Amino acid sequence: MIKLKLDNVNKQLGGMQILRDVNLEIAAGEFVVFIGPSGCGKSTLLRLIAGLDSICAGNLLIDGQRVNDLEPRERGVGMVFQSYALYPHMSVYDNISFGLKLAKTEKSTLRERVLKTAQILQLDKLLQRKPKELSGGQRQRVAMGRAMAREPDILLFDEPLSNLDASLRVQMRNEIARLHDRLSSTMIYVTHDQVEAMTLADKIVVLNGGHIEQIGSPRELYERPASRFVAGFLGSPKMNFLAARLHTPGETSLVDTPVLGMTSLPFDSSHLAAGTLLSLGVRPEHVSLKAAGGAVGIVVAGVEYLGSETYVHLETGQEEPLICRCEVSAGWQAGDRVELQLDIDNLHLFDNDGTVLERHPQAIETRPNEVSLRSDRAPAL
Repeated sequence: MIKLKLDNVNKQLGGMQILRDVNLEIAAGEFVVFIGPSGCGKSTLLRLIAGLDSICAGNLLIDGQRVNDLEPRERGVGMVFQSYALYPHMSVYDNISFGLKLAKTEKSTLRERVLKTAQILQLDKLLQRKPKELSGGQRQRVAMGRAMAREPDILLFDEPLSNLDASLRVQMRNEIARLHDRLSSTMIYVTHDQVEAMTLADKIVVLNGGHIEQIGSPRELYERPASRFVAGFLGSPKMNFLAARLHTPGETSLVDTPVLGMTSLPFDSSHLAAGTLLSLGVRPEHVSLKAAGGAVGIVVAGVEYLGSETYVHLETGQEEPLICRCEVSAGWQAGDRVELQLDIDNLHLFDNDGTVLERHPQAIETRPNEVSLRSDRAPAL
């Protein structure tokens, strides 16, 4: 069942287009994360759903009802803000019950809801404490409890963990995931942290410049990005991109890349012209290394040791180094010369507009397993 639907939603502010033609459906019980760079419109979109900002054009429907003109309290929506915004002179109990008191909830119902919410959030032993007596994670749970106690149909989170330190963020992330499992409620979560998005979401909505770039599961967006923007935004380190030029278009593409040379790849470029500039993308974990003999090979520019793995930075003549994720036992050091192999199953080819080229099914059946890169080739672009 569709719980919430955004139909061609637009938002302008001071003559500037903040959101344009946003179309999105969110199912009942789904955990959806909005993610994107600063200024992309994700928090504005959340505020439109909450009713804190007005929609300039388009429709917002909750349970099939148009709610554009309804007040926030009439929408059945609860919101948890980035700031805890707790009343310092009130106890945990009073902070959680504050919204219910404003709604003139009957006393026995109010107490029942507060105690139930406190138990779910493991705050039942802290109800008489003041905010100053709580840790950062406990304060954030109180802020969540205040929204939950109203038993909203939809819970909205606006970067709720950004004020917490790293260890608390991990703890609270796990608690929010468990909370969603227990409540099975519809949750919409805004963050700039891709780890939060990848670990919490049933569905991720990637925004860029006020429009939706791609919608999908974390795995779908990571493994099958629809654009170079999505490919580069999700993943840490981000995807490597090699500049390329289309030599011969077709159902398979003959592509010329510096240090890679002329290579046939299983991507359909029949709609493009010869000479079109392309980007070949590959994630660090899909690059493998072996020692190169003599003076040939690509030079290791640097190595990042992270305990369980290392990231090897390789100088390929482009503005940014190519990064390979390796086992620590490989023992690579700056100055080593290596040969590279790319896993062709996990290559991505993007056109000059940043749109991904589709793989050609027949070409995949006959392709080699790997593409090798060489360093003794002069740049062709």
